Amino acid sequence: MSSQEPTHSIVSEEDIRALVDNFYDKIRADAVLGPIFERAIPGDWGPHLNIMYAFWSSVVRTTGRYKGNPVAVHQRIEGLEIGLFDRWLGLFRQSCDELFEEDVAQIFREKAARIAESLKLALFYRPDRPWPPADTDVAHPG
Repeated sequence: MSSQEPTHSIVSEEDIRALVDNFYDKIRADAVLGPIFERAIPGDWGPHLNIMYAFWSSVVRTTGRYKGNPVAVHQRIEGLEIGLFDRWLGLFRQSCDELFEEDVAQIFREKAARIAESLKLALFYRPDRPWPPADTDVAHPG
């Protein structure tokens, strides 16, 4: 992809659906993240997946379909800890690498890393404490 080419020209809505579905299959099967997500999304996952399709469409294709507040949603999640974002990113990267050629995978990986860092700052940063926290690894994906 050239630096002038918008991401929405190479990432389709079908790509987004495939990524979201593959990723959340991994999340649900994960021994650590699965139970957290099951508590947060009991029962029918259809509405959550539809929100995630809209979210990623807005992030990558700039469609404006997502109208929610990710920080507020994540503030309500029981058991959410800063270190879990690295696990989340690892599963997300696996899905990207399984599904896409490098140019598309990289678009998603970069957006996900920025989103994870933004959420970590919004949810866990406190001005009276050093950032990043000394007891976690917040290294950016390579």
